[in-house]
Order: sequence, then C-alpha cells, then structure tokens
Amino acid sequence: MVQQNTCLAYSTDFISKMPGVEEDVPLKEPGVAESRPCKPETSGPTQEDKSSPEDHPSCVIDTVNDASKLSSEIGMNHDFHVEEKVLPPSSLEGRVKETIHNAFWDHLKEQLLAAPPDFSCALELLKEIKEILLSLLLPRQNRLRSEIEEALDMDLLKKEAEHGTLNVPHLSKYILNMMTLLCAPVRDEAVQKLENITDPVRLLRGIFQVLGLMKMDMVNYTIQSLQPQLQEHSIQYERAKFQELLNKQPRLLDHTTKWLAQAAADLSMPPPSCPDTPNSSSGVSSSPSEAAISPEPLSPAMVLSQGFLNLLLWDPEDEEFPETLLMDRAWLQELEAQLNQLTILASVLLVASSFSGSVLFGSPQFVDKLKRTTKALMEEFNSRPEEEAMVTVSERVSQEIHQSLKNMGLAALSSDNTASLIGQLQNVAKKENCVRSVIDQRIHLFLKCCLVLGVQRSLLDLPGGLTLIEAELAELGQKFVNLTHHNQQVFGPYYMEILKTLLPPAQALETEVESL
Repeated sequence: MVQQNTCLAYSTDFISKMPGVEEDVPLKEPGVAESRPCKPETSGPTQEDKSSPEDHPSCVIDTVNDASKLSSEIGMNHDFHVEEKVLPPSSLEGRVKETIHNAFWDHLKEQLLAAPPDFSCALELLKEIKEILLSLLLPRQNRLRSEIEEALDMDLLKKEAEHGTLNVPHLSKYILNMMTLLCAPVRDEAVQKLENITDPVRLLRGIFQVLGLMKMDMVNYTIQSLQPQLQEHSIQYERAKFQELLNKQPRLLDHTTKWLAQAAADLSMPPPSCPDTPNSSSGVSSSPSEAAISPEPLSPAMVLSQGFLNLLLWDPEDEEFPETLLMDRAWLQELEAQLNQLTILASVLLVASSFSGSVLFGSPQFVDKLKRTTKALMEEFNSRPEEEAMVTVSERVSQEIHQSLKNMGLAALSSDNTASLIGQLQNVAKKENCVRSVIDQRIHLFLKCCLVLGVQRSLLDLPGGLTLIEAELAELGQKFVNLTHHNQQVFGPYYMEILKTLLPPAQALETEVESL
C-alpha cells in the first residue's frame, strides 16, 4: 500500500512502459500543474536525478530511481495498491497545502463573479477535467470518448468564454453525469453528494477531489488486472537496471559476495546452545520443525535462507550491506522492527500465562484484549527506552490479569506472585532475558521454515510459545517470503555465480543453484 501523491505518477509510468500494455490509466493527478497558472496544486513530484555510479556501493541507491523502487514493491507485494494521502490538518504541509488551495479557489470565485466574468482559470480546469475523464476510459469505450471530446471541445469553449456565454454550471452537470457512469460503486455516494452542491466553485472543487479518487481506483484496477505481467516485467526491469550498473562497476557485487560467504560460514559452525528455557508449563517446548532442519551438507538454498535471516540482525552501523538488497533495506528494517515487537509481545504473553494459568488464557476474549493492550503500550517504544516502557506494560498486564481473575471468580494472585510477575515482565526489556532469547530464536526458526516450506505449512507446526501470535507471525512470514522470493527472482543469476565459488563442487550443485 502506497500513498497517492508520489506513487500515482510512477505507477502509471511503469505500467505504460510494459511491452504490450496499452496506456489506459491517468498520467497526472487532478490539479497537478506543469507550472501553468490557475491550478489548484503545485507541480507534481519529479524523479530524482540519476547519479553517476562512481561511489561504491551507495551508487546503487543514488542511481535507482523511484520507478525501480515501485517496480520492486509491485513485484513482491501481491496486494499492492495506491491509496489516498491524507495530511494531518495540524501538520505544516497540510496547512500550507490547504492555504494554497483556498487561495486558488477564492481567486476562481472572484474571476467568475467579475463583470464581465473572467473564464481563464475555469477553462484550464475544464481542460484538465476533460483529460482526466478521457484517461478513465477503457480502450473499447470509443463512443464515450467521442462524446467527451464533443461536449468539452476546448476550442468551442474558448469562443464561448470570449463572448461571455460559457455556462460553467451546465458543464459541471454534464461532468457529474459522466462521473456517475465511470466511477466505481464505492464512489457512488461521493458523486451523489456533489449533485446537491449549487455553488459552482464548491462544485468544481468537489469534482476535482472525487476525480482524484476515481483516478486512483483506475490505477489500482489496472495494477490488479495486470499483476502477473507486472511482476514478470518488474523482475526483468530491475535486473536490467542492475546490470547497467554492474557493467560500469565490475566490483559491484563485493558486499553481496561477503554476505553470502558469511552465511555459509554461519551454517558451517555448530549451533549455539539455547539459553535456559522456562519449564514445560510455560508453553515453550521443542518443536518437530527444529529437528526437521538438521545439519546436512550445505546447499545454495540453505545459504541464501541463512543470508536473508542474517539481514534481520544487521548492524545498522555496518555499511557493507549487500548491493543486491540495498533497495529493499528499508523494508527489511521494517520487518526487523516488527519481529522485535512480536518477540516482546510473545514473551509478555508467555510470562503472563505462566502466572495466570490455563483457565484465563483459555479465554480468547481475554487473550485478544491482553494482546491489544500490550500492542498499544508498545507504541511507546518509539519515544521511550524499552526498559522504561516495559514498566508501564508490566503494571498494566498485571492489572488486566488481576481484574480478569476477579471477574471469572478465580483466586487472585498473591502479593509475592504479583511482584514476581511484574519483575519478570520488566526483565523482558533486556535482550539477554531468557524468555526473550528463546522466543527470538523460535521466531527466527519459524521464518527459516517459511523460506523452506512456505508460510502455511510452517504455521501447522509452530514452535512452542508462538501459538498466541499466530496471525501476526503469518503476516510477518508472508512479507518476508514475498521479499526474499522476489529478490531471488531478480538476482538469482548473480547469486548462482557467487555460490559456485563458495560451495564445494558437487554433482547436484549446479542444478540446485540454477533452480534459484
């Protein structure tokens, strides 16, 4: 999901460049200008200037433009869609935008009320409305295209304006009728509300707002209908862009090679001993999936899986990030943050369940409420140190358990148990905490299973202690799988060549690498 203002232009540009795809999506936002006067918005975003790939490896980021980033997101996100950008009214950007828009519409009102009326801005608006309506048509809708061309003939409208006979309310009514025909059902109500507006300036403003939403709907419809072609095109597009850089910088894969070499080295080392785990009643028990991933000769798939998992533990100070994943670094950091939150959430639930018993945690309503409460309090992690925020979390969780035990007629926790519960919950803030370490290892194990077996099969055999966050894990796992799968599709040939030099020769090696 991306916001409308920046991404709309790039999504249509990317789609239009696909071979065999006819351009039937809007090319610019309603009201976005080309530096002409009489426009309700300032000029749209432009692509970043491409830097010469001189500085290694940051040249990849500098050279990859927004279209490439958009291509990558469409390729890895099957639910990709554009949505409206809503600025907070109190934000500086929101206030500036509102001020500029109000000034424009006030100016338009003054022009229309002048004697004689000045239609210069109105003509510019009508011209842009015409372009937007035409862009919403499908290729086969030739009759509607001809009708719009005739009804909004700009040469004729200019002559009417010169003679002072331009009927703006009549044209607005026609535009509303056309919008009723072209809009998606979800926009019917918004269009109907416009029909009740009698002020011509307010009506034009409302028309532009709804046309912007309709334009966004068309882009999303086009993206969804062309998703398979878009994904395949994005793979070829990204690979071609990277190859252009590689041709100029032959050592552009140095960090990627080092990353894969470290993953192979990690797999060659004996697994670390697990920290002391809580007793079996706490819910952390061994999982059959752990045994399923037993030591075996290194394979390309194993090395890549380990490499991708290592990215979720990447030191932010380490600048030697794999070149093939620089464009995905922000998304990987988001996944890492989500993983950290799930680790804390699962740890809190595990500690709480060990004190409150199976009866309380056998209530889905209680578990759901405790999860919502904990998640809401964890938002403070963005503004406060974890250890400070966990004090609030521990006290609130203790209160929820106490109240729920009372409501269910169960024995309350003793003062000693309450103090122990609060203390153990506060200790979850420490990364070396025993429960947190176990949960962290289990989530990484789950993600590794997702890469090997897929998300749905991995959910059937969740490691102990993770069942209460199954839905959240499914979301995290799917995002991680989508990202890594798309990355392998784009850069698989480069990984193949690197892995051939890292792994010992084997008869099946080449076949397995090529399967990437």
